[in-house]
Amino acid sequence: MTKSFDYLNELEAKSIYIIREAYFKFRRKLAVLVSWGKDSTTMLYLVRKAFFGEVPVPVLHIDTGYKLKEIYEFREKLKKEWNLELIIAKNEEAIKNGMGPEKGRLACCTALKTEALKKAVEEYGFKALLVAIRRDEHAIRAKERYFSPRDKNFKWDFLKQPPELWEQFSVVEEEGSHVRVHPMLHWREIDIWRYIKRENIPVIDLYFAKEYNGKMLRYRSLGCAPCVVPVPSNARTIDEIIEELETTKIPERAGRIQDKERVYMMEKLRALGYM
Repeated sequence: MTKSFDYLNELEAKSIYIIREAYFKFRRKLAVLVSWGKDSTTMLYLVRKAFFGEVPVPVLHIDTGYKLKEIYEFREKLKKEWNLELIIAKNEEAIKNGMGPEKGRLACCTALKTEALKKAVEEYGFKALLVAIRRDEHAIRAKERYFSPRDKNFKWDFLKQPPELWEQFSVVEEEGSHVRVHPMLHWREIDIWRYIKRENIPVIDLYFAKEYNGKMLRYRSLGCAPCVVPVPSNARTIDEIIEELETTKIPERAGRIQDKERVYMMEKLRALGYM
């Protein structure tokens, strides 16, 4: 058994422990929040592994209507192959009224993601959501806990969070509140790809380099088509992605347009309930 294998086993075991703890505490009031990117697909795979090939809770996708078309194709493929109870939530009213990226990323993300999520949580009575964020992805996410409460207005007070000692996770259930459970906090981007390789987890092929207008590019981060762009890369395989990540200085979210608009954008969005 190699050192790398031991390390991935430790990451996997901790995530499965957290997933099972969340299920024990919340049962059918728990949902898996997915974007169909590499992180949430890996988390969904871990849920299946935690429950012996089944996903015993609903899978929730917040659909803005602007996602890359490959995301929709991948969603339908996995829904069928993994026998998922899929809930697709959209803020139809906002879309009907013309909300979109041209209105500004803060307004758009709030309306089409946060408000859509809020309505889904209220409609289905979810008390907890499994979310595939990682501490290394963005500075504001490094402030998260594994079990992170949101108040009845969906707000997150990152200055007042419960301590998590000896892997004991506290849950304070206030009227109208819910908990974000983050089983992947301790993973890094390169760990995700090493695990995807080891477990043969399916991913969207946008992550692999292709020629665009004479340049070799690939997506590091996926989302709404107007808000993400590919970055320069020659990595066509998982092995080449791993090799690239060992040396690259380009941040993972370099292709996220909303991260460039304002330094505090992500912190403000997350404080308001964004994923």
